[in-house]
Amino acid sequence: MAPAFLRGLGANRALAGGLAILAVIVVVALVGPSLTDEALARVGAVRPRRPPSPDHWLGTDGQGRDMLAVLLVALPQTLEIGLLAGFISLLAGVVLGLVAGFVGGWIDAAIRTAADVMMTIPGIAILVLIAANVREMTVTLMAVIVAGLSWMIATRTIRAQTLSLRERGYVQVAMLNGASALRLVFVEVLPNLAPFIAASFVMTVSHAMLATIGLEALGLGPQNELTLGVVIYWAQFYSAIVRGMWWWWGTPIAAMSLIFVGLMLTSIGMDRFVNRRLGA
Repeated sequence: MAPAFLRGLGANRALAGGLAILAVIVVVALVGPSLTDEALARVGAVRPRRPPSPDHWLGTDGQGRDMLAVLLVALPQTLEIGLLAGFISLLAGVVLGLVAGFVGGWIDAAIRTAADVMMTIPGIAILVLIAANVREMTVTLMAVIVAGLSWMIATRTIRAQTLSLRERGYVQVAMLNGASALRLVFVEVLPNLAPFIAASFVMTVSHAMLATIGLEALGLGPQNELTLGVVIYWAQFYSAIVRGMWWWWGTPIAAMSLIFVGLMLTSIGMDRFVNRRLGA
């Protein structure tokens, strides 16, 4: 089975490239903090406003922090927000989508209406309102807030696929044989939803990270924890662009761009994989 998966992965270059980029980023996020002195990421640790040099490979910011150390400390926090928000919103979406697709009736109508209404409301406005009134923003709290406004896409996707699978012959035969609702969900339907769940997870993580970085760039992110968005906020707060300190704002933007390229390629690859399973 593994060789077949590897052959399929080799044929899907977008998926292979996206997963490779994300794998490198995750490894750097896991190993990076242990390879650097986190004290260098604190305010006043080094001489401020130094361009990249052999002593400071990515330069130093206006607050006297080594940008390489800042990047290695901020990257795991940024990924944590995106992954946690993506997991929470995906879990809610899968549960609501399965319930809506299987139960139907007024429950399906209520869940579908709630998702449609939430998608028409500008999420960034709600996020700004909530974040501005939270006394102390943390990485976990920000992930929960973003997840609360990111479950709709996964819900709609899983609901649509559940409605389709419910009409398949093997599910109808299982129903006629008296299979319980739990067996239908966990044995007949959920395994066939795995590709759609994986694709929805990539999408929800992308949306969650985009939302959190936007909030952080506005100064509404975690105050006592470093993330890539918070670094960008301080860079624009101290006019790094005007001062010509390209390494201060360029480093986190390059890191974020790489993350989103990996997520985009993975999403494209997952879409091709799912469509192939559908016979497209």
